[in-house]
Amino acid sequence: MADDPITGLNAALEGRYRIERKLGEGGMATVYLAEDLRHDRKVAVKFLKPELAAVVGADRFLSEIKTTANLQHPHILPLFDSGEADGHLFYVMPYVEGETLRERIDRDKQLPIDEALGIATAVANALQTAHDAGVVHRDIKPGNILLSRGEPLVADFGIALAVGAAGGNRLTETGLSVGTPFYMSPEQATGDQAVGPASDTYALACVLYEMLVGEPPYLGNTAQAVLGKIIQGLPVSASEARKSIPANVDAAIRKALEKLPADRFTGAGQFARALADSSFSHGEDLAGPMAGDARRWKRLAAGAGAVAVVAIVVAVMGIVSPPAQSSGVLRQKIAPFAEGMARPLGAFSAFAPDGSSMVYARPDGEGDTWHLWLKPRDAAEATLLPGTEGAQNVTYSPDGLSIAFASRSELKVRPVGDGSTVTIAEGLSPGAASMVALAWLDDGTILFELPTSTLMRIPAGGGEAVTVVAYPEMGYPHVSHAVGLPGSKGALVAICPTENCQNGSELGALDFEADTTRILVDDAARGWYTPTGHVVYVRTDGAVFAAPFDLDAMELTGPGIPLFEGVIINASAPEMAVSWDGTVVYASGSPPEEGGELVWVNRTGGFEPVDPGMQAALMLTVALSPTDDRVAVSMAPLGSPGTVNQEIWVKELPSGPLTRLTTGEGFTRRPAWSPDGRTIAYVTQDTVGGRTKTVRADGSSAGRSEVLLEAEGGVWEVFFTQGGTELLYRRGGANVGQADIGRVALDSRESPEDLLATGFNEFGMSLSPDERWMAYTSSSSGDFEVFVRPYPDMSTRVQVSTDGGTNAVWGHNGRELFYIGGDGWLWSATYAADSDFSVTGRERLFDASGFYRFSDQWRGYDVTSDDERFLMIRPLGQTQLDVDFVYVQNYWDELRERVGG
Repeated sequence: MADDPITGLNAALEGRYRIERKLGEGGMATVYLAEDLRHDRKVAVKFLKPELAAVVGADRFLSEIKTTANLQHPHILPLFDSGEADGHLFYVMPYVEGETLRERIDRDKQLPIDEALGIATAVANALQTAHDAGVVHRDIKPGNILLSRGEPLVADFGIALAVGAAGGNRLTETGLSVGTPFYMSPEQATGDQAVGPASDTYALACVLYEMLVGEPPYLGNTAQAVLGKIIQGLPVSASEARKSIPANVDAAIRKALEKLPADRFTGAGQFARALADSSFSHGEDLAGPMAGDARRWKRLAAGAGAVAVVAIVVAVMGIVSPPAQSSGVLRQKIAPFAEGMARPLGAFSAFAPDGSSMVYARPDGEGDTWHLWLKPRDAAEATLLPGTEGAQNVTYSPDGLSIAFASRSELKVRPVGDGSTVTIAEGLSPGAASMVALAWLDDGTILFELPTSTLMRIPAGGGEAVTVVAYPEMGYPHVSHAVGLPGSKGALVAICPTENCQNGSELGALDFEADTTRILVDDAARGWYTPTGHVVYVRTDGAVFAAPFDLDAMELTGPGIPLFEGVIINASAPEMAVSWDGTVVYASGSPPEEGGELVWVNRTGGFEPVDPGMQAALMLTVALSPTDDRVAVSMAPLGSPGTVNQEIWVKELPSGPLTRLTTGEGFTRRPAWSPDGRTIAYVTQDTVGGRTKTVRADGSSAGRSEVLLEAEGGVWEVFFTQGGTELLYRRGGANVGQADIGRVALDSRESPEDLLATGFNEFGMSLSPDERWMAYTSSSSGDFEVFVRPYPDMSTRVQVSTDGGTNAVWGHNGRELFYIGGDGWLWSATYAADSDFSVTGRERLFDASGFYRFSDQWRGYDVTSDDERFLMIRPLGQTQLDVDFVYVQNYWDELRERVGG
């Protein structure tokens, strides 16, 4: 299989299907949009996950799936085809435009009763048709019900049956399972292989309950907790949660959810008839006492439910009382964990609660794919954890047996030892090395951050994610870290008043019950709660302190006591990791200087320095002048403290002087030339926020600049039109989910006009040479992709990239649009643009990943007027001078001595 999955799959499917783009990924399969070449139609091609295909086997799967191919019903999505391609098992279904019932419930929470009953009745009739043919679905859930023009279609019909039948007992032995915990029948939950039609009716009743109430009938903090409640078969009442639900509907749901299959309906059709029969009844009216079982975690914070949860946590972790007295503090210097790690400690690493092991993220040997590695304390070497491709931030479960991590835009969970990786949430910040606040709480839920700097909470076993807090609404556009507090009362969060924490960060205590965040320290990069009753925190200057903390009041009760100094702050992440048992590792010394130089790169990837003597501690963005004779670059000189002292410089090409244009403005970046080449606009971030300023390109401004544009949410990118009369701009940081594109007339700079303002991120905008088309990057598909719209009416949209894309730059020849693909290569998309815009071809030019510096959030290179050379930033390798890695065991003993406890 080729490095590019779509290219490899297209080679394997040549002559049958042409895959266009990835649509999504579930627990069993990855789905792609494709063209059926034989029948000239759009289809959805689903490839079984490799680990699942290995267990199932091709012959058995293809044999079993044939039993589902002849199912015909208006509400069953048919199976078009199945087969094997280059060792990958696949099946083909119609491509349906619309949304899943999962998406509808996530958006609206509760559906109108008549609509919910209509969907359930249609699905029940479809199930009855399948059951009459001897086919059981086995995985009915909202994600497998498509809504097309308001009509439900049951997807993946019989796929779970084929997987289960083909995999047999080996499926269970490998830890893989068929079905989703919230919708599993008791016989599925107990691993009974003899699953019949009554299981489908049970699952449909769960789905109907969720459509009406807004959550499944049985909730739990883990998959095991959910399955435990299902196996117990405790009665539930939809009418208690929503008074308007008719009594017969409540009774029908209760009968369908009976623990024993023999006590349920004899068929799905009978369930549908009961939903329509106002006189139907079943057992006692349970409205009242049992409904509380289905309440959210917040309501469990008081009463017997919370006591039970805390008791379990105490038994597992000993979290209320300090660890056993140790034999003393052990402190020693150690070697770095691995070469090539961008962040050896802190954000991309985590300790097990008992300090017995550590998991960290680093690129593989090729330097372009991130994985997680496990390093037990008593092992000489670390081992790679399979299924962690693209891993970023990571956190351990409270019992130390599992980890959760961000992988591109997904939140995933896997055991520390052998086992499968499961995706439980999507929509996180895409792209390698994206910062994501992440914490696994001791009640079995996981706190994670969306690109909007909104913290969400989800059961570790999967389920509905609920919003905890949206920090931009509180004036904090960035969250850098989150650490759970005992008893799942809340979390310590590092939040920033400006994007990317360039003006520092504050440590707050997030209280789930009070729905508040109390600022504890106004100058701290991260904090941890300790069993001594303190919060240990790292200030933004690298000094470490400990202050007493009242866990009930969620506040500090005394001043911070200094512990040690010199922890490296890498961006907003302190190079320090802490475990519950008192194991501490930190890096002390000088901050890293990544180094960079400007290079010319030809279309085949060959490069040469622009000026061998021109190097910097950090370079971020570049822009060629309209005549290719000068380059503007945002950079920090060697020896300066990184991004804090970035300024705008201009280099005369090929060997002229280097002139600094800005002075003392701190974080300045993203230069853009005016069409006449006389001035440069750039973005600066100060106490006012993101603004665009201009300065004369010849240096005659003597460091003095003029404010060009300010906008609500800040200005983060600009692009001049050819005539220089208008300015395109992006407001809102892309990492907080508020990036929108607008334009403003430069003569008045009044009444800015929104061009693209949606609930997604749109940025990286630029105009074609004839200014008829605007290219930009959007997060609307989940990953960043490059799109083109007509300018300025924005009436239509064409997707240019197919598997991730950013950094769109127009060629000057009127035929090419360059971009960085999701694979890290520089791509050339050729296009035709008469009355409509269409992509006529795509070509990979060279691999830029690991060789040149780019950001997902703004353009990082430029192209010459002849479209033959690209001006790029080449990293020179990260260097750290006089850095010590310090490893400390039993540090809480020393902390007790320091605070007198």
